Amino acid sequence: MGIMLGAILPSLLAAVVVSRAVRAAAPQAFANDAVSTVMYQCVFYAVLLTALYLLTVFRYAQPFWRALGWTFAFRGAWLCLLTAPLLAVGLSAVGVLLRTPPIVSPIEDLLDSGVSQAAMMAFIAVLGPLWEELMFRGFLYPLLERALGPWPAILLSAAPFALIHGAQNQWLWQPLLLIGLAGAVFGYARYKTGSTAAAALLHIGYNSTLLVGFLLQRG
Repeated sequence: MGIMLGAILPSLLAAVVVSRAVRAAAPQAFANDAVSTVMYQCVFYAVLLTALYLLTVFRYAQPFWRALGWTFAFRGAWLCLLTAPLLAVGLSAVGVLLRTPPIVSPIEDLLDSGVSQAAMMAFIAVLGPLWEELMFRGFLYPLLERALGPWPAILLSAAPFALIHGAQNQWLWQPLLLIGLAGAVFGYARYKTGSTAAAALLHIGYNSTLLVGFLLQRG
């Protein structure tokens, strides 16, 4: 785990360098801020996943996808699809009960055109959930589960998952609690099915529901 934590800063630096080089080489293609932001995040994720791959294959001598529990051979895929929108609506209702203050997300400033919306929708609905589930429920959860058992692993893997969303939610406790609860549900799906793909499917449906609701509310 320490090796992966140590890989975060180099991954961020690599993302900055590559993003600037690509923007300099093709300024017209990446003139849109949303496209540039998605590119930066994708480079960061790609470098970090490469580090995770090298750690899994060479240090632990394990097949990468099998070690991260990435399999579609699980029961209840339909239940993940059904639960995702219910989870999104339910936690949104809890947020109202908790009197969550309105938050102006930085993402809103990037949704100013069709290109921006397409780029951000792809990232929020698909790319982000895939990476987060590979890291938190694919890599972190099994380590914690072997050491502490499934339920502490579910909760402890949900905590950093919530914290990485802290800045965009102004570090307010209400949205971080809701994100942590969602992460715990994703972790439970991982535990019950043995599949990180199940957690990713649930996460994608959850984010997609919130995104559709946001766009409808936006008008």
